[in-house]
Amino acid sequence: MKDYFKRLNTYLKEKKINWLLIALFLIILVIFSNLYLQWCQNNLSVDLARNFAFSWHTEKFFLGCLVLAVFLLFLVTLSGSIAIGSLMYAIIIGVLGFADYQKMFYRTEPIYPDDLKMITEFGLLREMVGTGPFILVIVIALAGIGAFGYALYRSIFKPKKQQIIRGVLLVCSIGLLFYISDFNNPNNLLRKAYNKTALWIPYSQKMNYYNTGFIGGFLYNLKVVAMEEPADYSKERIEEITAEYTELADEKNKEADQEQPNIIFVMSESFSNPLALKGVTADKNPLEDYQKIAEETYSGQMLSQNYGGGTANIEFEALTSMSMELFNAQMTTPYTMLLPKLEEVPSIVSMLKAEDYQATAIHPYNTSMYKRKDVYELLGFDEFLYEDTMTHTDKIENNPYISDAAAYQEVMDLLNTDETPQFVHLVTMQTHMPYSDKYTTLNYSSQSEGNKKAIDSYMQDIAYSSEALRDFISELNQLDRRTLVVFWGDHLPSIYSDEIKEANDEVAMHKTEFLMYDTAGKLTGKEEQDVTTSPFYFAPSLLDQSGLQTSGFYQLLLNVQQELPAFEKGFYLENGEWKKELTLTKAQEEYYEAYQLIQYDIVSGEQYSLKTSFYNTADESE
Repeated sequence: MKDYFKRLNTYLKEKKINWLLIALFLIILVIFSNLYLQWCQNNLSVDLARNFAFSWHTEKFFLGCLVLAVFLLFLVTLSGSIAIGSLMYAIIIGVLGFADYQKMFYRTEPIYPDDLKMITEFGLLREMVGTGPFILVIVIALAGIGAFGYALYRSIFKPKKQQIIRGVLLVCSIGLLFYISDFNNPNNLLRKAYNKTALWIPYSQKMNYYNTGFIGGFLYNLKVVAMEEPADYSKERIEEITAEYTELADEKNKEADQEQPNIIFVMSESFSNPLALKGVTADKNPLEDYQKIAEETYSGQMLSQNYGGGTANIEFEALTSMSMELFNAQMTTPYTMLLPKLEEVPSIVSMLKAEDYQATAIHPYNTSMYKRKDVYELLGFDEFLYEDTMTHTDKIENNPYISDAAAYQEVMDLLNTDETPQFVHLVTMQTHMPYSDKYTTLNYSSQSEGNKKAIDSYMQDIAYSSEALRDFISELNQLDRRTLVVFWGDHLPSIYSDEIKEANDEVAMHKTEFLMYDTAGKLTGKEEQDVTTSPFYFAPSLLDQSGLQTSGFYQLLLNVQQELPAFEKGFYLENGEWKKELTLTKAQEEYYEAYQLIQYDIVSGEQYSLKTSFYNTADESE
């Protein structure tokens, strides 16, 4: 009996040591994984990662470690294996950090929770990171999933006592993850712990992640309401606004043109002027064809919300005339985070549909990006043409994307074969990244600080795009029906070196080209070629410029535009000067706050305005 207790005591001591070693390993894994995320977030800077964790923001770093520990516990208990759960954890964190580094490199903004929905976009991901890294990540991920599945199967046969402990810990970890996911609830204890030292910066997600850590920034961008309720929001206030501006629109419409021209929106991928940037010169002008058109019509620069990305947000603003600036900072992608939750969204599409227009969206790529298929249906498009349903799918040399010329021919087919007025919204792909190895011959040679190969290829891309636009405009001029065009670039390409970015102010890195064209030559502002605007002004401005009927909503936007010609978070054009913060005069405040109330009413409020004729060109009560 004595020997038995001795052996038992030895066994318990050994087990205790083993569990201590395992606990130590898991703690080290969590700490190093958090350091790795900080390293990726800070451009692979060891010093910045180390200083964040152990000098500048230690409290927030270990709060992040706590979150990661809960996630690790979930994987371990779910798989029933410490080794396999830890392996899967390492793979997930490894891929997440790599993705964050890639996005910061190309777009200077971090990974958001909503970006994880892109994980099935294998084709685009391969193009962005390269075939080699993409295959490596896929192989590692598949190996991890296979091992995880095998461990899950083996765990079924473990002793009942272990199963009970495992089940309790699994339920606890799931409960904690659900609680953590409610991070933006002001009563959330984790959020309160962060708030003790965190400096949240709503207008800059990059700085949010920098100041609060990757985990803090990531949690900050979890589910949240689109807009906070304005202080004076009420049914009576909305009815007052809608009545006032609908009356103004009705008066204006008495003298408006009753004609129904074709209306074409063209959002050109990454179309901008590289020669407008300090530090970039070239032997020839790649935008010569574009500028010949722009010099004869209403044109200038558009303020883009993002650098290097954010296409869907610019599209959202152009179609709905809602501003991303008015949203909570965490509302990073309305197409996927907001619109699927709404049953009705007023837009240029719905307004023209009420005027018996045929509405078609064209995107020469797949349908899954940003849930466009669902979004276009919600907005009221009759048809969505994409790469599998388009008739014209020609590409230029090695460019993997359908050319602009082919996309324009798709538009012409619609205009030539249908006698009803057409609204066509085209989102091009030819000039999408990557910008190397697309063409065997480059006709443009840049002189710039860094990344010359990509810049030269990009200039060739936009030269082809300019030529295609020239030919498209020429064909439109031959149509019997008057046709209006709004053409703009969504954002700058993510090809410029740090030296070029530093040589230019932030506004310059967010300005793209835009123009409005009328085949009848009737635009009232056709002599203006130095306009600065925002995409949510496109629809009201086009109707106003062309003398067509407008709506109360668009009349409100025209008033806002007079006071604030262009704005996004952190960029406000007031009296010809760019400001970092919004400082409203009395006139600006009246229009801006009315606009804010109307947008809140649609996205987060009771949608009182939808029960009026505020979004249509005619008073339905007559």
